[in-house]
Amino acid sequence: MKTILVVEDEARIAQIAKDYLERAGFAVHVAADGAAALREFRAITPDLIVLDLGLPDRDGLDVARDIRRAAATPIIMLTARGEETDRLVGLELGADDYMVKPFSPKELVARARAVLRRAEAAPTAPEQRVHAADLVLDPARMRVTQTRAGAERVIELTNTEFQLLAMLARQPGRVFTRAQLLDAVRGVAIESYERAIDAHIKNLRRKLGAQPEYIATVYGVGYKFVD
Repeated sequence: MKTILVVEDEARIAQIAKDYLERAGFAVHVAADGAAALREFRAITPDLIVLDLGLPDRDGLDVARDIRRAAATPIIMLTARGEETDRLVGLELGADDYMVKPFSPKELVARARAVLRRAEAAPTAPEQRVHAADLVLDPARMRVTQTRAGAERVIELTNTEFQLLAMLARQPGRVFTRAQLLDAVRGVAIESYERAIDAHIKNLRRKLGAQPEYIATVYGVGYKFVD
């Protein structure tokens, strides 16, 4: 049974989320503030975190930063903020999805299943490693290594970031639209937010380093892995 940590200070919303997720077959723990969320995170090691950004003791983005320093646990953000910048900052911190309040509990269940499915997806046959520029992507281990001047380093990516990089690196030079990339990482037909791809690409560029350029922007279209 997969375990989900719901971090939400509004008791009614937390209870609704808990009820629907438990009916869907998940074990659910609830935390009402950032400090409790981090304690629960360390104690239970959840498979997924549903994280409200508007917490009473500290900003949810700070909680996401602390979680990301420790693990690549999938995160779905909940926010009452309508500002696009808030969502983009959360996605740049490594969140895998977001929902704006008020939200449908049934959609929360669908998104939780989709994010977990992407996180645990394993090919029926071992996928071959992808070699692109000075990178090696190992799909079986969800690991990326970069070799420069004879030195190798492992680049830590979230599941979403890895899937995006793998899709681009498998076909260097091919231009993918934001919609195509979004479809590849979503896995279910739900509301699209194409600017989320820009946030994940920004994350990838930061982690991979500016030189050489790996991912090029094709203005007005999308992105490609530099051939």
